[in-house]
Amino acid sequence: MSNERLNVFIGEKRFVEDYPKVGIRPTIDGRYGGVRESLEEQTWRLAKSVAEFIEKNVYLPNGEKVKCVLPPRCIGGVVEARMADELFKKEGVGVSITVTPCWCYGSETMDMTLDIPKAVWGFNGTERPGAVYLAAVSAAHNQKGLPVFKIYGKDVQDRDDFSIPKDVQEKILKFVKSALAVSIMKNKSYLSIGSVSMGIAGSIVDPDFFEDYLGMRVEYVDMSEIIRRIEEKIYDQEEFERAMQWIKNNCREGEDPNPPEKRVDRKKKDEVWEFVVKMGIITRDLMVGNKKLEALGYPEESLGHNAILAGFQGQRQWTDHFPNGDFMETILNSSFDWNGLRQPYILATENDSLNGVCMLFGHLLTNTAQIFADVRTYWSSSAIYRVTGWKPEGLLEDGVIHLINSGSAALDGTGQQEIDGKPAIKPFWEITEQEVKKCLDATRFCYANLGYFRGGGFSTKFVTRGGMPVTISRLNIVKGLGPVLQIAEGWTVELPANVHEILDRRTDPTWPTTWFVPKLTGKGVFKSVYSVMENWGANHCAITYGHVGDLFITLASMLRIPVCMHNVEEERIFRPSAWSAFGTEDLEGADFRACKNFGPLYKK
Repeated sequence: MSNERLNVFIGEKRFVEDYPKVGIRPTIDGRYGGVRESLEEQTWRLAKSVAEFIEKNVYLPNGEKVKCVLPPRCIGGVVEARMADELFKKEGVGVSITVTPCWCYGSETMDMTLDIPKAVWGFNGTERPGAVYLAAVSAAHNQKGLPVFKIYGKDVQDRDDFSIPKDVQEKILKFVKSALAVSIMKNKSYLSIGSVSMGIAGSIVDPDFFEDYLGMRVEYVDMSEIIRRIEEKIYDQEEFERAMQWIKNNCREGEDPNPPEKRVDRKKKDEVWEFVVKMGIITRDLMVGNKKLEALGYPEESLGHNAILAGFQGQRQWTDHFPNGDFMETILNSSFDWNGLRQPYILATENDSLNGVCMLFGHLLTNTAQIFADVRTYWSSSAIYRVTGWKPEGLLEDGVIHLINSGSAALDGTGQQEIDGKPAIKPFWEITEQEVKKCLDATRFCYANLGYFRGGGFSTKFVTRGGMPVTISRLNIVKGLGPVLQIAEGWTVELPANVHEILDRRTDPTWPTTWFVPKLTGKGVFKSVYSVMENWGANHCAITYGHVGDLFITLASMLRIPVCMHNVEEERIFRPSAWSAFGTEDLEGADFRACKNFGPLYKK
């Protein structure tokens, strides 16, 4: 890399909507004449402590800290509740947390908004019955069909203790991160560039799902729009030239897998580099717009599609003739490019919108780049030994799943970033210039396999470092059932170099590999690595850094999407209080029943 310092684009505004704020609702016993007055200071201080905790610990995907909004007075009845509603509407509040240390009038003080995620923290103290209000208002929410998350600390606190216990902190963070994801998605677009790729069901983009469950709209653009913009030069020429220089300085070519007689010459490869870089710039502009295009005489194109998520069909109608989208997908999904460190643009390979949704979930929950992958092969330990002569042990003794995408993956997926000396994927504003260099150095860009991609291109090749905790996920739509989510927490692992080489060359050695071992529980589909692979519902998955299956479960419950498969410990699961009314023994079944009962969050 050059010695110039990288720009870090914190606070970037990509969309029409501003990022949502968190509304804190301090509720109170409305009886004046001694009761309310005795509670005002305690209630306010408790509410402010929650706001300060959230603002200190929760970041938005663009690197800014989230902002909280408090009403000018405590909420003791319906008029003050409506005053808070109107303030929150003006301030752009998308998440609601009610806080109280005391008894309040449940149905009079509750948040009645229809599609904003809600939680209530009832202070565990003995002087005033905050827990009684928590139970009463939860019952009111459930009776009115407005699911709410109950937050109640395990240990009794003194009335002058305004600290937030650790167990309460964990639930607040879990709720806020998930609720912000719900609110951020609302009114954004999924941009379908092209149509169905090779009959893959996930690329049959279903507008009803996006509208009813996510509050998003679907926009459709033919792939020919990319060609039009290339030929008519509807892109920032200065940025293109800067990008090409960055490519020459930082992107190292790898092997050409094609037979010598089919390989293209240097001139052709240089032309392809120019083409795929233009594809990246243009696809980003299609998603979020580019003000510079207006100055070039293209005001309509400058607006973009307000797309927080997109998918590119590519195969085969595009890739049989034009260079593939591998580099475009890789660089947009990464946390950096020729402009500097910035929030990833979430782009699904093969227009697999359902895998793209999982990537979007993971990104919004963790603020990190996501890895798109095929769930390609289960290698048992005996099969590995038969093929390579090496006997897997330890974490690998039950086998491993080969996650390998057909030519693209975020460069963050190399695992070359670190937290406490261990491989990680970090939010863009925490990544160092040295880590950017390491990600690039660990990657080779190989000329496309012309058997797969007749139009050429540059595929991304790396092997993810082992030792990262990760969560893989997949959303599927089932006729008569609707959307269901699968989750598997586990780890990336490394194979001996010679073993990896043998196994990798049985597929396509020019594509990015992540070796994955799920966390086994001894129960259900998590009895073995094989059964996880066997029960995976589609050919793709999204890989998210960290063991964050609990966040996916909380988010899914807010959206009323049942989780059909997961290996998250029961004590980490946090769903609305109403879910327990659908059964407390079989939690998976209760989740299905609750989601069906309440229906999609935005159902028209």
